[in-house]
Amino acid sequence: MNAKITTSKSIGLVLSGGGVRGMAHIGLIKAMNEFGIQAKAVSGSSVGALVGALYANGNSIDDMLKFFKETPLFNYHYLTIAKAGFLDTEKYVALFAKYFPENAFSALKKELHIVATNLQDGNEEFFSDGELIRPMLASAALPPVFSPIEINGNLYADGGIMNNFPLEPLLNTCDYIVGSNVSIVARLDKKDLKNSLQLTGRVTGLMIYASAKKKLSACNMLLESKEVDKIGLLDRKGIEKAFTIGYDAACRALEAQLKE
Repeated sequence: MNAKITTSKSIGLVLSGGGVRGMAHIGLIKAMNEFGIQAKAVSGSSVGALVGALYANGNSIDDMLKFFKETPLFNYHYLTIAKAGFLDTEKYVALFAKYFPENAFSALKKELHIVATNLQDGNEEFFSDGELIRPMLASAALPPVFSPIEINGNLYADGGIMNNFPLEPLLNTCDYIVGSNVSIVARLDKKDLKNSLQLTGRVTGLMIYASAKKKLSACNMLLESKEVDKIGLLDRKGIEKAFTIGYDAACRALEAQLKE
């Protein structure tokens, strides 16, 4: 695909899952803003769904970063033994309501698609209308840390389980697609595969990347920075670093686009 981003009638933005590494998505959005580029529609999975919702809501870059810095990942008040998961995801609804008081897709300024995994029937499901907050939480509810979210009688969890790069809703509706993938598969040293936990993490990462590989090549512009691989999925100390990595990479990519 050789279309130019500045001449496109409509731009779609796909944001992958990847925990704290997803702050690179916010860096991309900052660069797009500075180049005068706005997406018409956004599709996100897991942390990509959260960033996508904030972008579609019209929140500033500072507000987006503030959201992730101030929303507690771990709070002993949220611990649960009554649900499948260490933390009760339902407890986050009130925190999210501060940013999304109308709690509706229709209140957003941009078209938004969120993917979550239906744990009961084993399918991915997209949400783009109706209630907003619970699908957002479901998409980001990484097992076994966060408990599943119940929607219409079904239990939903992290969208990345089934679809970590949700390109599908934008394929036939956008002229130009920008993708940001922070679930990177970088080369590992032998010393990084010494125990079962490291091995499990690596295998899971490879499976997620393999399922998204073909879709990544369908983007007109794809942002993938291997530097984010060094940032832990739940390492809040990596927020600023991931953001900067994403911003720098996006600036370089957009400058290259404009020179073509």
